[in-house]
Amino acid sequence: MGRLTQRHRIMRVGRDGAVRSRGDVVAVEEPLELRLGGDSFTVTMRTPGHDFELAAGFLVSEGLVAAPEEVRGMRYCAGTDPDGLQTYNVVDVTLDPRIARLSIGQHRQVLTTSACGICGTTSIDAVEKALPAAAAEGPQLSLTVEALLSLPDSLRQQQRIFDRTGGVHAAGLFDGEGELLCLREDVGRHNAVDKVVGWALTEGRLPLTGTALQVSGRASFELVQKAALAGVELLSAVGAPSSMAVDLAERAGITLAGFSRGETINIYTHPERLSDLVATPA
Repeated sequence: MGRLTQRHRIMRVGRDGAVRSRGDVVAVEEPLELRLGGDSFTVTMRTPGHDFELAAGFLVSEGLVAAPEEVRGMRYCAGTDPDGLQTYNVVDVTLDPRIARLSIGQHRQVLTTSACGICGTTSIDAVEKALPAAAAEGPQLSLTVEALLSLPDSLRQQQRIFDRTGGVHAAGLFDGEGELLCLREDVGRHNAVDKVVGWALTEGRLPLTGTALQVSGRASFELVQKAALAGVELLSAVGAPSSMAVDLAERAGITLAGFSRGETINIYTHPERLSDLVATPA
């Protein structure tokens, strides 16, 4: 349990063809099967660790649960590797029986890779789920531009697995002062977000009004969806957003930022949460 990295012997090759043997560290990627009441629901490729948070966050992202009491229990199921050791690669979740099950047509029938958060869904209608209603009192988050620009560095400073491997994504949840509340790493960027959301569910913090989510990669549709379903008010990415991400953020009332590179940042939707914007002539 907790096996996050593996060491491998590699050949380091230079432009001149010179070869040097050395050790290298890579991030572990293993399958995690999620079961609901003993029935298989999905399989995702992930970095082991915080598996219960990953399962909980995934269920929030699927629109199945929204409060900690709706998850009655989680446990690892029996599963062994070729050496007979427990793999901890199957998690069974017991839900409140009052929660309606998804129909078989909505079940994920294929492997969800670490590169894709929505690969197993059967239609785009199933992806774009009903989003929580915006709070009647309006936005609760207010950030300075300086605080927003500082989030990627704050995230990077805490990326322990990335320091060793260079091979994982990260998601970090921040408050309105730019203070880090939770950070998770994973080979799948959507898994990192699910782990953060799962932490929030188990801590009784949903909905995540008054918070900002910083991710280490680009801002895709599924990441905006996950943020919206968790109640996050601002999603900031180091990379670019997609067109569907921008459209969904606009409809969901989320402030979407991209290309956060230290000195500048692009704001695509709902800039009203930034408290010190200064307009300049075009």
